[in-house]
Amino acid sequence: MKQGGGIKCAAMSASRPAATWRRHLRHPALSARQRGWLSDDGSLTARLRERSSSFAVQVLRQRILRPGADESAALQIAPREWAWGREVLLIADGVPRVFAHSLLARKHARGPWQLFARMGERPLGAALFADPRIARQPLRFRRLDARHPLYRAAIRAAGIEAGSAPYLWARRSVFTRGGKLLMVCEVFLPEAFAT
Repeated sequence: MKQGGGIKCAAMSASRPAATWRRHLRHPALSARQRGWLSDDGSLTARLRERSSSFAVQVLRQRILRPGADESAALQIAPREWAWGREVLLIADGVPRVFAHSLLARKHARGPWQLFARMGERPLGAALFADPRIARQPLRFRRLDARHPLYRAAIRAAGIEAGSAPYLWARRSVFTRGGKLLMVCEVFLPEAFAT
């Protein structure tokens, strides 16, 4: 790669808050270990596999939805356009480490990204980093709190009480192949940095 469940249909209840996804990861609360995990531009799947004795992908949802405004902008699609959404937990050594939320414009589900709808329990990251025709745009970062729908989805999926994790770190990037865009957002759960 160059650097650079069931199917459901749903409309987002409210558009995601206008996100401030930053290109640079500067925050005094971040440890060097956390910064290393968040800013590593390699495959997160590969890194988790290397540091654990077991690894699994648990598909939570795969559905058609309307992305939030900032997600539509990242995908370069119209604000009310439909997209394929996939949400999974990346589990290492039996512990949920990362909640991943991926989006692809519905109109791009055929052609170069047709694999997206058929991933099943396979990790998307492994497919993305194995294809030299796929380019990745720079990572963006954000600290999520209980006001953000991705925070709420992540803690609900991992079975974490909101009070035990006042915020979660997330990163996202856009992958391109054949001029079509796929957005992947990875929310690091509290145990993510323990491996």
